Amino acid sequence: MYLDKANPKKFSRSNVIKKLTDFAASTGIVRIGRRLWSESLTVLNYHRIDDPHRKDFDSFQPNVSAHPVEFDRQMEYLSRWFNVVSLRDVVDWLNGKKTLPPYAALITFDDGYLDNYKNAYPILKKYKFPAVIYLTTGHIDTNAAFYWDLAAYCFLNTKADHVSFPDGRELSWKNPAERSQIAKNWIYAMKVLPESEKREWVSRLPEQLKVSIPHDFFRNLMVNWDQVREMYNNGIEFGGHTVNHPILTRVPLEQARTEIKESKAKIEKELGQPIFSFAYPNGMQADLNADIQNIVAGVGYKVAFTLQNGPTTLKEVKLNPYTIRRVFISHAHTLSQYATITSMVNRLRP
Repeated sequence: MYLDKANPKKFSRSNVIKKLTDFAASTGIVRIGRRLWSESLTVLNYHRIDDPHRKDFDSFQPNVSAHPVEFDRQMEYLSRWFNVVSLRDVVDWLNGKKTLPPYAALITFDDGYLDNYKNAYPILKKYKFPAVIYLTTGHIDTNAAFYWDLAAYCFLNTKADHVSFPDGRELSWKNPAERSQIAKNWIYAMKVLPESEKREWVSRLPEQLKVSIPHDFFRNLMVNWDQVREMYNNGIEFGGHTVNHPILTRVPLEQARTEIKESKAKIEKELGQPIFSFAYPNGMQADLNADIQNIVAGVGYKVAFTLQNGPTTLKEVKLNPYTIRRVFISHAHTLSQYATITSMVNRLRP
């Protein structure tokens, strides 16, 4: 059942949700924003659902969007204030086959981490919510590593006290806090490099930091195809996120075409069904020029999602379904902040 009035659905609320909605009401966020909500598509962007502070967490902490407990609370909030729709609903609306409800929200995950299956999927089932997971196909059932996870593992497990940067600097640390900050700086320095240079630097990092990575460590971070099929058969949709996660405007155009086309073909082969949507790696404005958007449309995708922050009005979605914005979720967000960023603040953009 969809919300069609200004009053949210009633249900037995936890104390946390009561405090959250009290906050939203007292600050006027929900009340003021309701009219803006009704004619926009709020697409939530998650990556990992895990506890980034557990002792054995040795991959990239900033990639965690929410602790499982917080994710459950966020889904409860969505059930109260939004109508969660499926990707198929959005595509059918674009094709004129149906209407979208007011206050429409779409839940998305990028990359295809195993915790999407272990932690997020049971909670989505609890609320009967559909979602879309964007798969980087070269990292499924392989030991291929995302550069940020490989780097994080190396920095967390090294006994070295310094590292070289592409700009010629050599930075050293004296304690774990300094090492952690330098690790983040190193990882973000990789992001701005041309793809080939980035891969070269990342491939040398384990030797530079004198770290041995366990066999199949990275394979065990990601979902496998059996888990993908299980989720697909139970209401979770999937989309393309390239084969190797390059920033598409930083590789030759034909390489970008191959990344986009082959990831789509692989997912469709594994599912035995067509897929309709794509998420751009990194997803900022500079990462998805007109050539890239044309390739995405040309291989048969109907919609594509950026990481430019905020919701997209339904009018904007109709005008260009290949640049739909998303609301980026971080594990650093409190429930009050989550209410704010999904409600009002991100709607006050130019």
